[in-house]
Amino acid sequence: MIKSYGGAPKPDKHYIRRPGAYAILIRDGDMLVTRQTDPAPEIQLPGGGIDKGEHPITALHREVMEETGWRMTLLSRFGTFRRFTFMPEYDIWAEKVCTIFVARPTLQISEPTEPGHEALWLPPHLALEVLGNPGDRAMMQRFLSKTYGNRR
Repeated sequence: MIKSYGGAPKPDKHYIRRPGAYAILIRDGDMLVTRQTDPAPEIQLPGGGIDKGEHPITALHREVMEETGWRMTLLSRFGTFRRFTFMPEYDIWAEKVCTIFVARPTLQISEPTEPGHEALWLPPHLALEVLGNPGDRAMMQRFLSKTYGNRR
């Protein structure tokens, strides 16, 4: 059973399953996140939807590059969660199945190429406080607990 965050599905809505790949990106003690400005400002783990026929790892590399401008080295698969949400940019209600990976940013190629995204470097404890959705925060909390224990 995959843990859900952010509320139960609304019984009067039809949800489209939307798998995605996202990354906890740590380098030199800081975390690379993305700030999406539209449809509403939100700080997120970089990543996004997996296109039909696309491998999840390929999607992750593509999404991280689009949203941050960085290439990365994948370290491990970390966990999965789901959330039921409205996606105004696609005008759909989605069951987002979010697979989280841990990776290391290796080389900045450009600024983010996806409109409305900005790459931010934050200390992990601050990233935990400002991540915009409860699933991202739960994964980050679990990562910090496993990586750093009770110290922060």
